[in-house]
Amino acid sequence: MIETLKKFGGKKLGGLILIIVIIIAFGFGGFGGGFSTNNQNNIAKINKTNVTTQDFMNYVNQSGISQQAIRENLDNNIIEELLSGLISTTLIDLEVEDFNLSITDLTVLKKIKENKNFQDENKVFQRTKYEKFLLSNNMSAPMFELQLKNRELQKHLFDFIGAGTITPDFLTKKKFDEENKSLNLEYVGMKNFYKIKEDFTNLEINNFLDENKDQLKREYIDFKYVVLNPKTLIGLEEFNQDFFNEIDKIENKISNGDDFESIIQNIKTDITKIKEFTPSSTKKINEDLIFSKRSAEIDLIENGENYLLYSITNKYDRGPNLSDQDTKEEIQDLIFQKSKFDLNRGILEEIQNKKFDDNRFEEMVGNNKKYLSISSINDDDMLETNSVKMLYSLPINSFTLVNDKENRIYLVKLVSSKRNKFNETDENYINFIKKQNTNTRKSIIQSYDQLLNTKYQVQLNQKTIDRVKNYFK
Repeated sequence: MIETLKKFGGKKLGGLILIIVIIIAFGFGGFGGGFSTNNQNNIAKINKTNVTTQDFMNYVNQSGISQQAIRENLDNNIIEELLSGLISTTLIDLEVEDFNLSITDLTVLKKIKENKNFQDENKVFQRTKYEKFLLSNNMSAPMFELQLKNRELQKHLFDFIGAGTITPDFLTKKKFDEENKSLNLEYVGMKNFYKIKEDFTNLEINNFLDENKDQLKREYIDFKYVVLNPKTLIGLEEFNQDFFNEIDKIENKISNGDDFESIIQNIKTDITKIKEFTPSSTKKINEDLIFSKRSAEIDLIENGENYLLYSITNKYDRGPNLSDQDTKEEIQDLIFQKSKFDLNRGILEEIQNKKFDDNRFEEMVGNNKKYLSISSINDDDMLETNSVKMLYSLPINSFTLVNDKENRIYLVKLVSSKRNKFNETDENYINFIKKQNTNTRKSIIQSYDQLLNTKYQVQLNQKTIDRVKNYFK
């Protein structure tokens, strides 16, 4: 709903029910668009229902937000947020009316008397406590009772929508049993089959470079720079106004198009010249920073307690230089990663094409076979969570690749499973039931949310919204 409300104005309402469910109205961004109307007192329209400026002001007054707070947050879209809240509650009212839901005054009275805040230590309703509550919250009894009635109607609405959402007991037990059985695995680490980085020959490296020469090109720059600080600019160690005045002068010269040499001609400092530079694993603070700013050919940038004035004299692309050890190691790592990927992909394709069997598995694992038992779908002591969930979705005698939390890859065979006994009074089972019912209810609510997309059309009168904003200025 949040994203859809931001795009109101002739568009259908989306996701509204999700925010209504938790009855939080103040969580949206801006609005756009509007609708044409001769009635300037209408700030919004939901299908044929008009939302007036008086409705909005009443809603603002009931929110308890002061005019001062609204005034201070006009630029933060507080008017739009309040309006989205009003539209949310109005839509609830329309749904309550459409379903013909009702609640009697006796029910409201009962709710008040059962409120612990209005009872004494013997759980007896005390009128004085109720009156004190109303006074302290600056509310009248009719106003409070109306709000209580509306909340109860909202509750009835969602109880009505979510009726029958309890998952059947046998399905719950079956799913709990499936997710809490033990799995017995045989596995081997794929690292045993990966080629070591240092074993790649020069021929393999050169072939890799030829195949990927366009992707492996790197940008290089030639540049020169000076380090500026109070000592070099004004002959002092402290950062004072004179120093910053000099910095301002340099920035003005850059803006005026002065070149590097003319800017530094009266500055006594060493010029550092760099050729054929590109970032590498060896960090060079000044050079790396200048490279990151290379879109500007000349500039003054701050670097800790110093300023760097630089000028880039050349930019060009170049393939990897294998005579540079850092570059060669980077290329070896790329080849190594590609080799791993290709091997893993090949095995997965064999498995998917039903060409990977027990003989192939035994051939690969040899004497390196290891064993692992997983106690439940939540057992991620060794393997990563998503890998465990995948294993619980596979049949016995399946093969697959999984990874652990360190992203190490393993070839696995699912050998057997064992059902674990459980007691229906166990805390884990009780929590599982609650989670299942919540998920089922959420699914129904989301379906209802989609229904609202076609049922309601929300439009705004942007001119009236602007007029309301001006009122608070």
